[in-house]
Amino acid sequence: MRKLNKIGGAAAIAAALALTACGSGGGGATGPETAKGQEAGSDLSKLISVHEKPAADLEQGGKVTLPLGNIGPDFNGFSNNGNSADNSALQIPMNPVAVNSGGIGGCWKLDFEGKASPNKDFCEEVTNEVKDGKQTITIKVNEKATYNDGTPIDVKAFQNTWNILKSPDAGYDIVSSGAYEFVESVEAGSSDKEIIVKTSQPVYPLEDLFFGLIHPAVNTPQIFNEGFNGELHPEWMAGPFKLDQYDTAAKTVTLVPNDKWWGNKPVLESVVFRQLETSAQIAAFKNGEIDAMSANTVSLYKQLDGTKDSEVRRGQRLFAGGLNLNAQRITDVAVRKAIFAAVDREALRKVRFNGLNWEEPSSGSMMLLPFSEYYQDNYPVKETGPDAAKKVLTDAGYTANANGIMEKDGKPAAFKISNFGDDPTTLAVAQTLQKQLQAGGMDVGIDQRASADFGKVLGSREFDLSISGYTVGPDATSAVKQYYDSKTNENQLGDAELDKKIADLASIEDNAERNKAAMEVEKEHMAKYYSMGVVFNGPQISFVRTGLANYGPSLFQSLSQVPDWTTLGWEKK
Repeated sequence: MRKLNKIGGAAAIAAALALTACGSGGGGATGPETAKGQEAGSDLSKLISVHEKPAADLEQGGKVTLPLGNIGPDFNGFSNNGNSADNSALQIPMNPVAVNSGGIGGCWKLDFEGKASPNKDFCEEVTNEVKDGKQTITIKVNEKATYNDGTPIDVKAFQNTWNILKSPDAGYDIVSSGAYEFVESVEAGSSDKEIIVKTSQPVYPLEDLFFGLIHPAVNTPQIFNEGFNGELHPEWMAGPFKLDQYDTAAKTVTLVPNDKWWGNKPVLESVVFRQLETSAQIAAFKNGEIDAMSANTVSLYKQLDGTKDSEVRRGQRLFAGGLNLNAQRITDVAVRKAIFAAVDREALRKVRFNGLNWEEPSSGSMMLLPFSEYYQDNYPVKETGPDAAKKVLTDAGYTANANGIMEKDGKPAAFKISNFGDDPTTLAVAQTLQKQLQAGGMDVGIDQRASADFGKVLGSREFDLSISGYTVGPDATSAVKQYYDSKTNENQLGDAELDKKIADLASIEDNAERNKAAMEVEKEHMAKYYSMGVVFNGPQISFVRTGLANYGPSLFQSLSQVPDWTTLGWEKK
């Protein structure tokens, strides 16, 4: 699943990826050094900037303080209420066994290109055999792997994960069943540390299974859905750090090294997360109270530029979006198609990236970035502009009224763009889009909301059109189900033919063939239903305290910008 997030905010990734609002750029010509997004076949190391240092070269001890936009209240990252970028960022250092994002989770970890391999802290070996159309996956679990409460990480954790995630009909508020619906059995092999998984059809990629494990004690809908409200449950975790203090009044979470951890020991003696609004993050970074923050808009960049003892690290943001339409409110597909036709994507990118010195290829997929070898441009409208939009509406029976607004049966093509926060360039993007749509004969207003309303408004579908999107993964298989399956996508748009194609995807072993098939599903769905469209991707720009090593834009290896929490630390002075 893809995680919801804001355009100017940090991204998160995993088996589940989240929705994000679009941060904008605008203003003067000064700004970051020139950088650009990459195309297929490019050197992706150009998009990595972490100031990499081996742990032996760092000071032992020290503290790092990082900001979050939100802490809690629901800390179950597998549930709809807890499925957020901030929740993942908070829990990765103390609970990588469960956190299904940030480049690591359960049995798997990703490198910066998105290639998966077993995370040997938990799963030392994963083998796969297909015979007579059935698949057997054998997982060898690390003998030392144990939850903080002493419960072994073994077959019971795998069985519990499968039982909860295999179906949305069992009362568990899961985000997506993913590939678990194809699992027939999870049993112990020669011991409880050897897991034998059998499927009804082959499942690919393998990392779609058990990218995150759920503690056996979380075994009822009530515990799963309600038991993490205000409760982190450190006893059900396993990772290099452990919870030291959760201060709800100060809105901080403090972590210290976990004495029960069997893997590499952390360099730091503590990590502190602080819940701060964006404006408070600016002041805190300037004052030396936090050690890093994202600055993906030119207004943020200008306010942070020149901060003492800081440096800028920049790369590619794993984001795709711009046009997020609520088809339950904009119900006429002709109006949705006209929106796509009216949009001048290049003009919007100029507003979005003005002052950020960022260039990128035109993106046309919600599921993959242009640098992916599997990428193709699926934007469903080739003829664009005001006249093209009016023609779409005219062909659908709309005519211009006395005010020049296209209407049909007395109902005008009218809706609002929801804009979140007070960033002036974010508003400029919304206003530019508004003018483009108005020129196409539509009556378009702006619904201005506070940043804090973003999750509530998008989650409860209280919008017509939002300039937002989703984080992007290295493989389209899980995304295509979340976005385009009629039973799972938020707009409930699709059909039996497309659903069948999506169900068949998971059994295609060849990565190129499977992703090509996923891309064709997206192309067909976009051209039929016009519910989501890509305008831009964008950079990840981070201001970081000088001397902080192994932190920064990391592509798929870590969307929390920490490739390995055990090596995060300070250079020796």
